[in-house]
Amino acid sequence: MADIEWPWQYQFPPFFTIQPNIETRKKQIEAWCSLVLSYTRQQKTYSIDVRESQNSPLFNNKAINRKLSMDCILTVLEELRKTGHLEWTDNKTKKQCLVMWRTPEEWGKLIYSWICSRSMNNTVCTLFELTEGEESEGTEFHGLENWLLLRALKSLESQELAELMSFDGSDGVKFF
Repeated sequence: MADIEWPWQYQFPPFFTIQPNIETRKKQIEAWCSLVLSYTRQQKTYSIDVRESQNSPLFNNKAINRKLSMDCILTVLEELRKTGHLEWTDNKTKKQCLVMWRTPEEWGKLIYSWICSRSMNNTVCTLFELTEGEESEGTEFHGLENWLLLRALKSLESQELAELMSFDGSDGVKFF
């Protein structure tokens, strides 16, 4: 927990109980959403197992002996889904979800900006080169999970800025 920058609310016991006042609750849910995105970003994690989440430092502050209830966790995660930052892997049971601290479109813009800054337009890259290659080391998308990379590249493809392709058993992308 030492390397995480927790917001002030995380040390405030009422933060762990959904507030009855509508305006206060709205701000509280926004703060929780921001915390979830910040936490997953700092941890470079892209999924949450809801069954185990109550025991994670994200929703359980042992220092003040407070944790968010399962209903409250689901409320926060559902709000993230509405904003496009979360997707349930199992819509019926809602036990597992994918978290996108950046939307696929935001990742696409970031990748395309990097491609343009390196004058790599009209070149073909493998997906591995983009997320694991030496040239991308130090970028925010280095180590990006494949499912999210594909969505980011598809968003670029829909804007006609890139084209996904397969060659010699490898997946790649051409940037325009």
